[in-house]
Amino acid sequence: MNDWTNLGDAVRLGGWVIYPLTLLAVFALAIVLDRAYVLWRFARIPRMDVREAAGGRMDRLSAQHALRRVAALFEHRAPLWQVEARLQSTATTIERDMSRGLWLLETIVTAAPLLGLLGTIVGMMHSFRLIGGDGLVNPSGVSGGVAQALVATAIGLVIALVALFAFNYLSRRIDRLMDELESFANECIGELRLAEERANAQDERIAQP
Repeated sequence: MNDWTNLGDAVRLGGWVIYPLTLLAVFALAIVLDRAYVLWRFARIPRMDVREAAGGRMDRLSAQHALRRVAALFEHRAPLWQVEARLQSTATTIERDMSRGLWLLETIVTAAPLLGLLGTIVGMMHSFRLIGGDGLVNPSGVSGGVAQALVATAIGLVIALVALFAFNYLSRRIDRLMDELESFANECIGELRLAEERANAQDERIAQP
């Protein structure tokens, strides 16, 4: 109980800077939870090859799943150049959808320590104002200003560290997803090229007298 009381006193000593820091922490938590759910729901890549995907194994994935959005491009007969162009556009859209909100998380990584430093400056200015020309006037006020400076800085650094680790993890997950989608698309394109070569070879054999 005393620990919670001390924590509440520390937050109270942090001053007005604690309020925007709290807002940044809420935004960071919301973004992390939202992106983690999106990656879990629409970016988990099941272990299947092209033949299994063509055999209907994609039906268990939702229509918005990243892998099914790529596989849908190969369901209809189209020239290979058109499929490759659609793949590029779809990959860009998927990466943009999965990365939505990460720019704000990256901004929080930079803004939280700066707000903490601002709290440090405000707290130290408050302490210096309590020092008169003849020396120390209010020791408790000076210590409170120093505590405000330290608490604001500490909270800002904690928020920035958590947001930084989350941002790096989510960015790595998205990069790995794009690599897996690229490998899957290349395998599908290879199958299409092989089928076209076989069809052309068969047509040439038929055309020969």
